[in-house]
Amino acid sequence: MRALLQRVTEASVSVDGTEIGRTGPGLLILVCAMQGDDAGRARMLAEKVMKLRIFRDEAGKTNRSLMDVGGGALVVSQFTLAADTSRGNRPGFSNAAPPELGRALYEAFADHLAAQGVAVGRGQFGAEMQVSLVNDGPMTIWLDI
Repeated sequence: MRALLQRVTEASVSVDGTEIGRTGPGLLILVCAMQGDDAGRARMLAEKVMKLRIFRDEAGKTNRSLMDVGGGALVVSQFTLAADTSRGNRPGFSNAAPPELGRALYEAFADHLAAQGVAVGRGQFGAEMQVSLVNDGPMTIWLDI
């Protein structure tokens, strides 16, 4: 699985002008299931995200995790993270998992975060979404599991 994490002070996602998900301080997480991924990888990615030390401590060092700071997460599916741009000028997306599997793994990832006590807002799988965020830092991390 692949994720792009952005540390945020706030983030929201809307569909057709209606807000469907939001988080305060924490992470905006764009998630993509790739060919060959399974529920174990979704769980591993969620565990890594929760424990990744990318939040400031009292001394201003990036030494605290999402769990340490009690941050929330806005989880948005984004199959375009699987883009292959190695040939030509039009990205290919054949490395992304099929939609049914992608949806299941997206939900499994978000469910695992929520089960660990993270307040999780969600996008709508497969929808045209508008995402708004206020970067904190900015701090942006790419993860492949």
